[in-house]
Amino acid sequence: MLDWTRIDELMAEIGEDDFAEVVTLFLEEADTAADTLAMRPNGTSLEEVLHFMKGSALNLGFSDLAQLCAHGERAARHGAAVDPDPVIAAYRASRKVLLDGLAKRKAA
Repeated sequence: MLDWTRIDELMAEIGEDDFAEVVTLFLEEADTAADTLAMRPNGTSLEEVLHFMKGSALNLGFSDLAQLCAHGERAARHGAAVDPDPVIAAYRASRKVLLDGLAKRKAA
């Protein structure tokens, strides 16, 4: 679900304080993107939201989410129907795993 190696690399690259800011910004923007997906956009709007989520997910180690977004983005680009519910569910699950994992690491 999450690539903890990528998360650790990013944290080492930018430091814990900046990492916390990146996570906060990502979650705010991804929450908005998930809300947009829940409104069932189509065509270019759907493709753009999925593209944004894919890039952000890859950067932060949300590997499963990134794969779902990439698949949906390709489908939307070719005019195929895309069910955003699996993407939204993967984001919410990954979000919880990230926050829980970071809290456990901080407590240790």
